[in-house]
Amino acid sequence: MAETGTPSASAPASHAPVPPTPPVPLSALLARDDLALRQIAGPAGPDVVVHWAHTSEMADPFPYLLGGELLLTAGVQIPDASAPGAFFDAYVARIVAAGGAALGFGLAPVHDTVPDALVTACDTHGLPLLEVPPQTTFSGVARAVWQLMARARLAELRRVTEAQQSLASAAARPDPVPSVLRRLAQRLTGRAVLYGPDGTEIAAAGREPAPAVGKALRNLTEVVRPAGSAKPASATDTVDGTHLSAYALGPGEGFVLGIAAGRREGGDHTIASVGAVLLSLLTGEHHSGAGAARSSALVRLLLGASPQDVAPLLQDGDGDGDRIVVHARPERRAPDPVAASALGAALGSPLVDLDGEVVRVLAPAGREPAPVPGWTLGVSAPAGPGGWPAADVQAARALARARATRAPLVRHGARPALSELVPEAEARAHARTLLAPLAPRPALVDTLRTWLSLHGSWDRTAVALGVHRNTVRHRVARSALLLDADLDDPDVRMELWFALRHS
Repeated sequence: MAETGTPSASAPASHAPVPPTPPVPLSALLARDDLALRQIAGPAGPDVVVHWAHTSEMADPFPYLLGGELLLTAGVQIPDASAPGAFFDAYVARIVAAGGAALGFGLAPVHDTVPDALVTACDTHGLPLLEVPPQTTFSGVARAVWQLMARARLAELRRVTEAQQSLASAAARPDPVPSVLRRLAQRLTGRAVLYGPDGTEIAAAGREPAPAVGKALRNLTEVVRPAGSAKPASATDTVDGTHLSAYALGPGEGFVLGIAAGRREGGDHTIASVGAVLLSLLTGEHHSGAGAARSSALVRLLLGASPQDVAPLLQDGDGDGDRIVVHARPERRAPDPVAASALGAALGSPLVDLDGEVVRVLAPAGREPAPVPGWTLGVSAPAGPGGWPAADVQAARALARARATRAPLVRHGARPALSELVPEAEARAHARTLLAPLAPRPALVDTLRTWLSLHGSWDRTAVALGVHRNTVRHRVARSALLLDADLDDPDVRMELWFALRHS
Protein backbone atom coordinates (compact mmCIF):
# COMPACT_ATOMS: atom_id res chain seq x y z
CA MET A 1 0.00 0.00 0.00
CA ALA A 2 1.38 3.42 -0.89
CA GLU A 3 0.54 6.99 -0.08
CA THR A 4 1.53 10.26 -1.72
CA GLY A 5 1.07 13.91 -0.96
CA THR A 6 1.74 16.17 2.00
CA PRO A 7 1.17 14.57 5.44
CA SER A 8 -1.45 15.96 7.76
CA ALA A 9 -0.26 17.86 10.80
CA SER A 10 -3.09 16.59 12.97
CA ALA A 11 -1.98 14.49 15.94
CA PRO A 12 -3.62 11.24 17.03
CA ALA A 13 -5.78 10.94 20.09
CA SER A 14 -3.38 8.62 21.92
CA HIS A 15 0.32 7.97 22.06
CA ALA A 16 1.78 4.62 21.03
CA PRO A 17 2.61 2.33 23.95
CA VAL A 18 6.20 1.46 24.80
CA PRO A 19 7.08 -1.91 23.18
CA PRO A 20 7.95 -4.85 25.48
CA THR A 21 11.36 -5.34 23.83
CA PRO A 22 14.56 -4.33 25.70
CA PRO A 23 15.51 -0.73 24.82
CA VAL A 24 18.77 0.06 23.04
CA PRO A 25 20.45 3.37 23.95
CA LEU A 26 20.85 5.55 20.90
CA SER A 27 24.35 6.33 22.13
CA ALA A 28 25.24 2.63 21.71
CA LEU A 29 24.38 2.83 18.03
CA LEU A 30 26.36 6.07 17.63
CA ALA A 31 29.35 4.37 19.24
CA ARG A 32 29.50 1.65 16.57
CA ASP A 33 32.46 2.48 14.29
CA ASP A 34 31.17 0.12 11.60
CA LEU A 35 28.00 2.20 11.23
CA ALA A 36 29.60 5.68 11.34
CA LEU A 37 26.29 7.28 12.31
CA ARG A 38 26.28 10.95 13.32
CA GLN A 39 23.60 12.77 15.30
CA ILE A 40 22.92 16.21 13.84
CA ALA A 41 19.70 17.29 15.59
CA GLY A 42 17.41 16.56 18.52
CA PRO A 43 18.08 15.54 22.11
CA ALA A 44 20.89 13.20 23.13
CA GLY A 45 21.82 11.32 26.26
CA PRO A 46 21.39 7.94 27.96
CA ASP A 47 17.60 8.35 28.21
CA VAL A 48 17.19 8.35 24.41
CA VAL A 49 16.48 4.72 23.45
CA VAL A 50 15.10 2.78 20.50
CA HIS A 51 13.24 -0.54 20.52
CA TRP A 52 13.65 -1.54 16.88
CA ALA A 53 14.47 -0.19 13.40
CA HIS A 54 12.00 0.32 10.58
CA THR A 55 12.50 1.54 6.99
CA SER A 56 9.79 3.57 5.26
CA GLU A 57 9.64 5.99 2.35
CA MET A 58 6.02 6.89 3.00
CA ALA A 59 5.07 10.56 3.01
CA ASP A 60 3.07 9.87 6.15
CA PRO A 61 4.56 6.89 8.06
CA PHE A 62 2.25 7.37 11.04
CA PRO A 63 -0.14 4.45 10.29
CA TYR A 64 2.80 2.02 10.05
CA LEU A 65 4.65 2.86 13.27
CA LEU A 66 4.20 0.98 16.55
CA GLY A 67 6.26 3.32 18.71
CA GLY A 68 9.89 3.25 19.80
CA GLU A 69 11.30 2.88 16.25
CA LEU A 70 14.43 4.24 14.68
CA LEU A 71 12.78 5.22 11.39
CA LEU A 72 15.16 5.01 8.42
CA THR A 73 14.49 6.93 5.18
CA ALA A 74 16.40 8.02 2.08
CA GLY A 75 14.08 10.97 1.49
CA VAL A 76 12.36 9.55 -1.58
CA GLN A 77 9.06 11.01 -0.39
CA ILE A 78 10.26 14.63 -0.22
CA PRO A 79 8.23 16.77 -2.67
CA ASP A 80 9.96 18.90 -5.27
CA ALA A 81 9.22 22.32 -3.78
CA SER A 82 11.19 25.47 -3.18
CA ALA A 83 9.99 25.74 0.46
CA PRO A 84 9.81 22.21 1.97
CA GLY A 85 9.68 23.53 5.54
CA ALA A 86 5.96 22.92 5.97
CA PHE A 87 6.31 19.35 4.67
CA PHE A 88 9.16 18.46 7.04
CA ASP A 89 7.44 20.10 10.02
CA ALA A 90 4.30 18.02 9.47
CA TYR A 91 6.36 14.90 8.64
CA VAL A 92 8.38 15.05 11.87
CA ALA A 93 5.30 15.94 13.94
CA ARG A 94 3.58 12.80 12.70
CA ILE A 95 6.59 10.63 13.60
CA VAL A 96 6.69 12.08 17.10
CA ALA A 97 2.92 11.63 17.48
CA ALA A 98 3.26 7.95 16.53
CA GLY A 99 5.89 7.45 19.22
CA GLY A 100 8.92 7.24 16.93
CA ALA A 101 12.16 7.35 18.88
CA ALA A 102 14.57 8.71 16.25
CA LEU A 103 14.97 9.37 12.53
CA GLY A 104 17.86 8.17 10.38
CA PHE A 105 18.40 9.94 7.03
CA GLY A 106 20.47 8.16 4.37
CA LEU A 107 22.89 10.17 2.19
CA ALA A 108 22.36 8.10 -0.92
CA PRO A 109 21.14 7.59 -3.54
CA VAL A 110 18.66 10.52 -3.52
CA HIS A 111 20.27 13.25 -1.38
CA ASP A 112 23.88 14.25 -0.86
CA THR A 113 23.16 16.13 2.36
CA VAL A 114 20.47 16.18 5.01
CA PRO A 115 17.95 18.95 4.21
CA ASP A 116 18.28 21.93 6.53
CA ALA A 117 14.50 22.10 6.92
CA LEU A 118 14.51 18.53 8.29
CA VAL A 119 17.22 19.43 10.80
CA THR A 120 15.17 22.42 11.94
CA ALA A 121 11.98 20.37 12.24
CA CYS A 122 13.70 17.68 14.33
CA ASP A 123 15.13 20.30 16.69
CA THR A 124 11.70 21.91 16.96
CA HIS A 125 9.83 18.70 17.80
CA GLY A 126 12.61 17.08 19.87
CA LEU A 127 13.23 14.13 17.56
CA PRO A 128 16.82 12.81 17.36
CA LEU A 129 18.09 12.95 13.76
CA LEU A 130 20.94 10.70 12.58
CA GLU A 131 22.96 11.07 9.40
CA VAL A 132 23.50 7.67 7.77
CA PRO A 133 26.60 7.69 5.50
CA PRO A 134 26.44 6.17 1.99
CA GLN A 135 28.52 3.11 2.92
CA THR A 136 26.09 2.12 5.72
CA THR A 137 23.04 0.16 4.63
CA PHE A 138 19.69 0.39 6.41
CA SER A 139 19.73 -3.38 6.88
CA GLY A 140 23.11 -3.03 8.58
CA VAL A 141 21.63 -0.47 11.00
CA ALA A 142 18.65 -2.77 11.70
CA ARG A 143 20.99 -5.71 12.30
CA ALA A 144 23.02 -3.65 14.76
CA VAL A 145 19.84 -2.72 16.64
CA TRP A 146 18.84 -6.38 16.93
CA GLN A 147 22.34 -7.37 18.08
CA LEU A 148 22.32 -4.72 20.80
CA MET A 149 18.79 -5.76 21.74
CA ALA A 150 19.86 -9.40 22.10
CA ARG A 151 22.72 -8.36 24.36
CA ALA A 152 20.33 -6.25 26.43
CA ARG A 153 17.93 -9.20 26.74
CA LEU A 154 20.75 -11.51 27.83
CA ALA A 155 21.92 -8.97 30.41
CA GLU A 156 18.34 -8.57 31.65
CA LEU A 157 17.89 -12.34 32.04
CA ARG A 158 21.22 -12.64 33.86
CA ARG A 159 20.22 -9.80 36.20
CA VAL A 160 16.84 -11.36 36.94
CA THR A 161 18.38 -14.80 37.55
CA GLU A 162 20.97 -13.41 39.95
CA ALA A 163 18.28 -11.45 41.77
CA GLN A 164 16.08 -14.54 42.11
CA GLN A 165 18.94 -16.52 43.64
CA SER A 166 19.78 -13.65 45.95
CA LEU A 167 16.18 -13.26 47.13
CA ALA A 168 15.84 -17.01 47.70
CA SER A 169 18.96 -16.97 49.87
CA ALA A 170 17.59 -14.00 51.82
CA ALA A 171 14.31 -15.84 52.44
CA ALA A 172 16.25 -18.70 54.05
CA ARG A 173 17.94 -16.44 56.62
CA PRO A 174 16.86 -16.36 60.29
CA ASP A 175 15.26 -12.92 59.69
CA PRO A 176 13.68 -13.64 56.29
CA VAL A 177 11.31 -10.68 55.88
CA PRO A 178 13.86 -7.91 56.62
CA SER A 179 16.46 -9.80 54.55
CA VAL A 180 14.19 -10.03 51.50
CA LEU A 181 13.31 -6.33 51.79
CA ARG A 182 16.99 -5.37 52.03
CA ARG A 183 17.85 -7.46 48.99
CA LEU A 184 14.94 -6.00 47.02
CA ALA A 185 16.01 -2.46 47.87
CA GLN A 186 19.55 -3.23 46.72
CA ARG A 187 18.52 -4.92 43.48
CA LEU A 188 16.00 -2.25 42.53
CA THR A 189 18.11 0.67 43.80
CA GLY A 190 15.30 2.09 45.89
CA ARG A 191 13.17 1.50 48.97
CA ALA A 192 11.11 -1.61 49.75
CA VAL A 193 8.34 -1.43 52.35
CA LEU A 194 6.05 -4.10 53.81
CA TYR A 195 2.65 -2.73 54.84
CA GLY A 196 0.29 -4.58 57.17
CA PRO A 197 -3.41 -5.25 56.61
CA ASP A 198 -4.28 -1.97 58.31
CA GLY A 199 -1.87 0.03 56.13
CA THR A 200 0.82 0.53 58.76
CA GLU A 201 4.49 0.13 57.83
CA ILE A 202 5.76 -3.15 59.30
CA ALA A 203 9.31 -3.26 57.90
CA ALA A 204 11.35 -1.34 55.34
CA ALA A 205 14.78 -1.24 53.75
CA GLY A 206 16.64 1.20 51.53
CA ARG A 207 16.91 4.97 51.50
CA GLU A 208 13.75 6.69 52.70
CA PRO A 209 12.19 8.85 49.95
CA ALA A 210 10.85 12.37 50.29
CA PRO A 211 7.71 12.69 52.46
CA ALA A 212 5.49 13.35 49.43
CA VAL A 213 6.77 10.21 47.70
CA GLY A 214 6.34 8.13 50.84
CA LYS A 215 2.76 9.32 51.22
CA ALA A 216 2.04 8.58 47.55
CA LEU A 217 3.43 5.06 47.96
CA ARG A 218 1.21 4.44 50.99
CA ASN A 219 -1.81 5.68 49.05
CA LEU A 220 -0.91 3.41 46.14
CA THR A 221 -1.05 0.35 48.41
CA GLU A 222 -4.77 0.99 48.96
CA VAL A 223 -5.33 0.36 45.26
CA VAL A 224 -4.26 -3.28 45.60
CA ARG A 225 -5.28 -4.06 49.18
CA PRO A 226 -7.64 -7.05 48.88
CA ALA A 227 -10.53 -5.49 50.80
CA GLY A 228 -12.51 -5.61 47.54
CA SER A 229 -12.46 -8.53 45.12
CA ALA A 230 -12.23 -6.25 42.08
CA LYS A 231 -8.94 -4.69 43.11
CA PRO A 232 -5.85 -5.44 40.99
CA ALA A 233 -2.90 -7.49 42.21
CA SER A 234 -0.40 -4.72 41.40
CA ALA A 235 -0.34 -1.01 40.57
CA THR A 236 2.24 1.56 39.50
CA ASP A 237 2.63 5.34 39.57
CA THR A 238 5.30 8.03 39.17
CA VAL A 239 5.68 10.92 41.62
CA ASP A 240 8.41 13.56 41.42
CA GLY A 241 10.47 11.35 39.10
CA THR A 242 10.25 8.34 41.45
CA HIS A 243 8.71 5.14 40.15
CA LEU A 244 6.24 3.57 42.60
CA SER A 245 4.93 -0.01 42.61
CA ALA A 246 2.57 -1.89 44.94
CA TYR A 247 1.96 -5.65 45.05
CA ALA A 248 -0.77 -7.44 47.02
CA LEU A 249 0.65 -10.36 49.01
CA GLY A 250 -1.54 -13.46 49.11
CA PRO A 251 -5.27 -13.80 48.49
CA GLY A 252 -6.63 -12.55 51.79
CA GLU A 253 -4.18 -11.46 54.47
CA GLY A 254 -4.00 -7.82 53.31
CA PHE A 255 -0.21 -7.40 53.34
CA VAL A 256 1.21 -5.21 50.57
CA LEU A 257 4.73 -4.74 49.21
CA GLY A 258 5.55 -1.17 48.19
CA ILE A 259 8.61 -0.17 46.14
CA ALA A 260 9.93 3.31 45.34
CA ALA A 261 12.84 3.54 42.88
CA GLY A 262 14.49 6.44 41.11
CA ARG A 263 14.72 4.51 37.85
CA ARG A 264 12.94 1.64 36.16
CA GLU A 265 14.95 -0.92 34.21
CA GLY A 266 14.13 -4.04 32.26
CA GLY A 267 13.42 -6.93 34.62
CA ASP A 268 12.49 -4.74 37.60
CA HIS A 269 8.88 -5.91 37.55
CA THR A 270 9.96 -9.56 37.43
CA ILE A 271 12.37 -9.08 40.34
CA ALA A 272 9.71 -7.30 42.39
CA SER A 273 7.20 -10.05 41.59
CA VAL A 274 9.61 -12.71 42.86
CA GLY A 275 10.05 -10.73 46.06
CA ALA A 276 6.27 -10.43 46.40
CA VAL A 277 5.83 -14.21 46.06
CA LEU A 278 8.46 -14.88 48.73
CA LEU A 279 6.95 -12.32 51.09
CA SER A 280 3.51 -13.84 50.49
CA LEU A 281 4.84 -17.17 51.74
CA LEU A 282 6.61 -15.55 54.69
CA THR A 283 3.56 -13.54 55.75
CA GLY A 284 1.02 -16.25 54.97
CA GLU A 285 -1.42 -18.11 57.17
CA HIS A 286 1.07 -19.61 59.61
CA HIS A 287 2.66 -16.20 60.25
CA SER A 288 -0.58 -14.24 60.52
CA GLY A 289 -2.49 -13.35 63.65
CA ALA A 290 -5.00 -16.16 63.03
CA GLY A 291 -2.22 -18.70 62.65
CA ALA A 292 -0.56 -17.51 65.86
CA ALA A 293 -3.89 -17.78 67.69
CA ARG A 294 -4.33 -21.39 66.58
CA SER A 295 -0.80 -22.22 67.66
CA SER A 296 -1.55 -20.66 71.04
CA ALA A 297 -4.74 -22.73 71.32
CA LEU A 298 -2.80 -25.93 70.63
CA VAL A 299 -0.16 -25.11 73.24
CA ARG A 300 -2.81 -24.38 75.86
CA LEU A 301 -4.56 -27.67 75.16
CA LEU A 302 -1.28 -29.55 75.50
CA LEU A 303 -0.66 -27.79 78.80
CA GLY A 304 -4.01 -28.90 80.20
CA ALA A 305 -6.52 -26.20 79.24
CA SER A 306 -10.08 -27.26 78.39
CA PRO A 307 -11.67 -26.79 74.95
CA GLN A 308 -13.96 -24.12 76.45
CA ASP A 309 -10.89 -22.11 77.50
CA VAL A 310 -9.17 -22.15 74.11
CA ALA A 311 -12.28 -21.83 71.92
CA PRO A 312 -12.18 -17.98 71.95
CA LEU A 313 -8.79 -18.14 70.20
CA LEU A 314 -10.44 -19.89 67.26
CA GLN A 315 -13.14 -17.27 66.70
CA ASP A 316 -13.24 -16.09 63.08
CA GLY A 317 -16.33 -13.94 62.96
CA ASP A 318 -18.70 -16.78 62.07
CA GLY A 319 -21.04 -16.62 65.03
CA ASP A 320 -21.15 -17.82 68.60
CA GLY A 321 -18.31 -20.35 68.41
CA ASP A 322 -20.37 -23.42 67.50
CA ARG A 323 -18.64 -25.67 65.01
CA ILE A 324 -19.26 -28.82 63.05
CA VAL A 325 -16.96 -31.78 62.65
CA VAL A 326 -16.55 -33.23 59.17
CA HIS A 327 -15.08 -36.67 58.51
CA ALA A 328 -14.02 -37.29 54.92
CA ARG A 329 -12.52 -40.08 52.86
CA PRO A 330 -11.35 -39.81 49.26
CA GLU A 331 -13.03 -42.05 46.73
CA ARG A 332 -9.81 -43.53 45.38
CA ARG A 333 -6.39 -43.34 47.03
CA ALA A 334 -5.44 -42.47 50.59
CA PRO A 335 -5.30 -38.72 51.33
CA ASP A 336 -2.05 -36.79 51.66
CA PRO A 337 -1.38 -33.50 53.48
CA VAL A 338 -1.85 -31.45 50.31
CA ALA A 339 -5.23 -33.04 49.57
CA ALA A 340 -6.26 -32.62 53.21
CA SER A 341 -5.39 -28.91 53.16
CA ALA A 342 -7.29 -28.46 49.91
CA LEU A 343 -10.34 -30.11 51.46
CA GLY A 344 -10.11 -27.79 54.47
CA ALA A 345 -9.96 -24.79 52.15
CA ALA A 346 -13.05 -26.05 50.30
CA LEU A 347 -14.89 -26.34 53.63
CA GLY A 348 -13.71 -22.91 54.75
CA SER A 349 -11.48 -23.99 57.63
CA PRO A 350 -7.72 -24.36 58.21
CA LEU A 351 -8.34 -26.70 61.20
CA VAL A 352 -7.57 -29.99 59.48
CA ASP A 353 -6.37 -33.33 60.86
CA LEU A 354 -5.11 -36.14 58.61
CA ASP A 355 -5.80 -39.33 60.54
CA GLY A 356 -4.89 -42.33 58.40
CA GLU A 357 -7.48 -42.72 55.64
CA VAL A 358 -9.82 -40.16 57.20
CA VAL A 359 -9.50 -36.37 57.16
CA ARG A 360 -11.18 -34.54 60.02
CA VAL A 361 -12.11 -30.87 59.72
CA LEU A 362 -13.36 -28.57 62.48
CA ALA A 363 -15.39 -26.03 60.50
CA PRO A 364 -17.57 -23.04 61.42
CA ALA A 365 -21.18 -24.05 61.94
CA GLY A 366 -22.43 -21.03 60.00
CA ARG A 367 -21.13 -22.40 56.70
CA GLU A 368 -23.29 -25.21 55.37
CA PRO A 369 -20.91 -27.78 53.84
CA ALA A 370 -21.58 -28.95 50.32
CA PRO A 371 -20.45 -32.17 48.61
CA VAL A 372 -16.83 -32.04 47.48
CA PRO A 373 -16.02 -33.89 44.24
CA GLY A 374 -13.86 -36.94 44.89
CA TRP A 375 -14.71 -37.11 48.62
CA THR A 376 -17.30 -38.81 50.80
CA LEU A 377 -18.30 -36.63 53.75
CA GLY A 378 -19.95 -37.19 57.11
CA VAL A 379 -21.07 -34.05 58.93
CA SER A 380 -21.93 -33.68 62.61
CA ALA A 381 -24.56 -31.48 64.20
CA PRO A 382 -23.38 -28.02 65.38
CA ALA A 383 -21.81 -28.13 68.83
CA GLY A 384 -20.04 -25.87 71.28
CA PRO A 385 -16.53 -26.58 72.60
CA GLY A 386 -17.81 -29.00 75.23
CA GLY A 387 -19.66 -31.03 72.61
CA TRP A 388 -16.86 -31.38 70.06
CA PRO A 389 -15.88 -34.93 71.11
CA ALA A 390 -19.51 -36.07 70.69
CA ALA A 391 -19.66 -34.26 67.34
CA ASP A 392 -16.56 -36.17 66.28
CA VAL A 393 -18.39 -39.46 66.93
CA GLN A 394 -21.44 -38.17 65.02
CA ALA A 395 -19.29 -37.27 62.01
CA ALA A 396 -17.68 -40.73 62.03
CA ARG A 397 -21.09 -42.41 62.03
CA ALA A 398 -22.38 -40.07 59.31
CA LEU A 399 -19.36 -40.93 57.17
CA ALA A 400 -20.02 -44.65 57.66
CA ARG A 401 -23.63 -44.13 56.55
CA ALA A 402 -22.51 -42.11 53.52
CA ARG A 403 -20.11 -44.82 52.41
CA ALA A 404 -22.69 -47.57 52.98
CA THR A 405 -25.31 -45.76 50.91
CA ARG A 406 -22.78 -44.45 48.40
CA ALA A 407 -23.90 -40.88 49.11
CA PRO A 408 -21.43 -38.00 48.66
CA LEU A 409 -22.49 -36.36 51.95
CA VAL A 410 -24.56 -37.43 54.95
CA ARG A 411 -25.46 -35.14 57.85
CA HIS A 412 -26.06 -36.36 61.37
CA GLY A 413 -29.75 -36.12 62.20
CA ALA A 414 -31.63 -35.78 65.45
CA ARG A 415 -32.80 -39.41 64.99
CA PRO A 416 -29.74 -41.41 63.90
CA ALA A 417 -30.25 -44.67 62.04
CA LEU A 418 -29.78 -47.94 63.89
CA SER A 419 -26.75 -48.76 61.72
CA GLU A 420 -24.97 -45.64 62.94
CA LEU A 421 -24.86 -47.11 66.45
CA VAL A 422 -22.56 -49.91 65.27
CA PRO A 423 -18.88 -48.95 64.84
CA GLU A 424 -17.79 -49.08 61.20
CA ALA A 425 -15.00 -51.62 61.78
CA GLU A 426 -17.33 -54.05 63.53
CA ALA A 427 -20.02 -53.63 60.87
CA ARG A 428 -17.54 -54.35 58.08
CA ALA A 429 -16.16 -57.41 59.87
CA HIS A 430 -19.68 -58.79 60.36
CA ALA A 431 -20.48 -58.14 56.68
CA ARG A 432 -17.39 -59.98 55.50
CA THR A 433 -18.24 -63.01 57.63
CA LEU A 434 -21.91 -63.15 56.69
CA LEU A 435 -21.36 -62.64 52.95
CA ALA A 436 -18.24 -64.82 52.67
CA PRO A 437 -20.02 -67.58 50.68
CA LEU A 438 -20.90 -65.01 47.99
CA ALA A 439 -17.49 -63.29 47.84
CA PRO A 440 -16.18 -65.34 44.84
CA ARG A 441 -19.36 -64.50 42.88
CA PRO A 442 -19.75 -60.67 42.53
CA ALA A 443 -22.76 -61.09 40.24
CA LEU A 444 -24.67 -62.79 43.07
CA VAL A 445 -23.78 -59.96 45.50
CA ASP A 446 -24.92 -57.25 43.06
CA THR A 447 -28.12 -59.11 42.26
CA LEU A 448 -28.98 -59.69 45.92
CA ARG A 449 -28.28 -56.03 46.80
CA THR A 450 -30.45 -54.75 43.95
CA TRP A 451 -33.24 -57.25 44.66
CA LEU A 452 -33.40 -56.28 48.35
CA SER A 453 -33.27 -52.54 47.55
CA LEU A 454 -36.28 -53.02 45.20
CA HIS A 455 -38.28 -54.90 47.85
CA GLY A 456 -37.98 -58.31 46.14
CA SER A 457 -39.39 -57.26 42.76
CA TRP A 458 -38.19 -59.68 40.07
CA ASP A 459 -39.18 -57.51 37.12
CA ARG A 460 -37.69 -54.24 38.45
CA THR A 461 -34.49 -56.04 39.43
CA ALA A 462 -34.20 -57.53 35.94
CA VAL A 463 -34.63 -54.08 34.36
CA ALA A 464 -32.11 -52.49 36.75
CA LEU A 465 -29.47 -55.15 36.02
CA GLY A 466 -30.27 -55.53 32.32
CA VAL A 467 -30.86 -59.30 32.57
CA HIS A 468 -33.81 -61.66 32.18
CA ARG A 469 -36.15 -62.07 35.17
CA ASN A 470 -35.40 -65.82 35.20
CA THR A 471 -31.71 -64.97 35.64
CA VAL A 472 -32.65 -62.87 38.68
CA ARG A 473 -34.66 -65.75 40.12
CA HIS A 474 -31.79 -68.16 39.56
CA ARG A 475 -29.19 -65.87 41.17
CA VAL A 476 -31.36 -65.08 44.22
CA ALA A 477 -32.11 -68.76 44.71
CA ARG A 478 -28.42 -69.58 44.40
CA SER A 479 -27.57 -66.90 46.96
CA ALA A 480 -30.12 -68.26 49.42
CA LEU A 481 -28.63 -71.75 49.00
CA LEU A 482 -25.03 -70.59 49.56
CA LEU A 483 -26.01 -68.46 52.55
CA ASP A 484 -28.29 -71.17 53.93
CA ALA A 485 -30.84 -68.43 54.58
CA ASP A 486 -34.59 -68.04 54.19
CA LEU A 487 -34.98 -64.88 52.12
CA ASP A 488 -38.69 -64.73 52.85
CA ASP A 489 -37.88 -63.98 56.52
CA PRO A 490 -37.87 -60.15 57.06
CA ASP A 491 -35.26 -60.47 59.84
CA VAL A 492 -32.93 -62.30 57.43
CA ARG A 493 -33.51 -59.68 54.78
CA MET A 494 -32.78 -56.86 57.26
CA GLU A 495 -29.52 -58.48 58.40
CA LEU A 496 -28.40 -59.10 54.82
CA TRP A 497 -29.24 -55.52 53.82
CA PHE A 498 -27.20 -54.23 56.76
CA ALA A 499 -24.26 -56.39 55.72
CA LEU A 500 -24.48 -55.40 52.05
CA ARG A 501 -24.40 -51.68 52.97
CA HIS A 502 -21.10 -52.22 54.80
CA SER A 503 -19.49 -54.56 52.29
